[in-house]
Amino acid sequence: MLPTQFSGKTVLITGSGSGIGKATARAFCEAGASVMLNGRNAEKLERACAEFREQGFDARYFVADVQDYEQCRRLVQETLDRFGRLDTLVANASLSMRAEFAHMDPVVFRQVLDSNILSPAYTAHASIPALRETGGNVIFIGSLSGMIGLPTGSAYSAGKMALTALAQSLRLELHKDGVHVGIAYVGFTQNDPEKRVFDAEGRLVPVAERAGWMQQSQEAVANAIVRLAARRGKRVILSPLGKILYVLNTVSPSLAERGVRWSYKKMERMFNSSDER
Repeated sequence: MLPTQFSGKTVLITGSGSGIGKATARAFCEAGASVMLNGRNAEKLERACAEFREQGFDARYFVADVQDYEQCRRLVQETLDRFGRLDTLVANASLSMRAEFAHMDPVVFRQVLDSNILSPAYTAHASIPALRETGGNVIFIGSLSGMIGLPTGSAYSAGKMALTALAQSLRLELHKDGVHVGIAYVGFTQNDPEKRVFDAEGRLVPVAERAGWMQQSQEAVANAIVRLAARRGKRVILSPLGKILYVLNTVSPSLAERGVRWSYKKMERMFNSSDER
C-alpha cells in the first residue's frame, strides 16, 4: 500500500513519458500528488498525461531536455507556475548503452555520461530554491551499475557512480535547509517493448536480454521510489540481484567481479545466438 502523505503536494519527474518514469508518475498520483511529467518526446508525454487525467489524476507535462541547464530552469518554473509549489524532484531521465568501451565513439560516451550525471545535477540545482521553501525531497535514480561497473556499460556506470557522490554531497549540504536527498539503486527492470539504448556508434539498439527472475516490474520499482521519498530514506537497493551484488561488493569486491564476469559471458552467448537467428 502506498503512503498517502503526498496529497496536496507536487512532484516533478524527469524522463516520465514512458518506462520507470511513467510508472513512478502514476505511483505518486495514486499517493495523492499533483505531477509534472517531463521528457523530450511531446507525443509520449501528451499520451501519458491524457491517460492520467482520464483517471482523475492531476497531471501536466512540459517538454524539456534536462541536459540543458536553461531548459531545467524553465521546467522548474513551469512546475511552480502550474502548481504553485514543488515538494519532490525525481531525477530519472538518463540514456543507456550497450557497447564495449574500446569500440565506443567518444562523442557517444560523453552523451551517455552527461545524461547520467549532468542531467540530474542540473535539474537538482534548478529545483533547490523551490525545495527549500517546502522542505522537500530530491530522489536520484541510480542503478546497480552505480555500485559495481558493468561490462558494455562504461559510460552509464561511470555516471551512476558519480550520482552516488552527488547524492551524498547534497545530503550533507541541504540537511540544514530541511531538504531530503535519497537515491534508489534500481536493478534490472521490465522494459517497454520499444526501449532502445546506444551502441558504440550512437545507433539505437534493443536492450540486453535478461532472465525473467532477474527483473522487477516497473510498478514495484515505482512504489519503492515513492516509499523512499515518503520515509525520507538515504537509499533503497532494489531487486534480489541488487541486494546480492551490494553485499558481495561490500564483503568481497573480487567475488562480485567474478559474478559479473560470469553473467556477462552468459549474456554474450545469448546475444550471439539471437544474432544468428
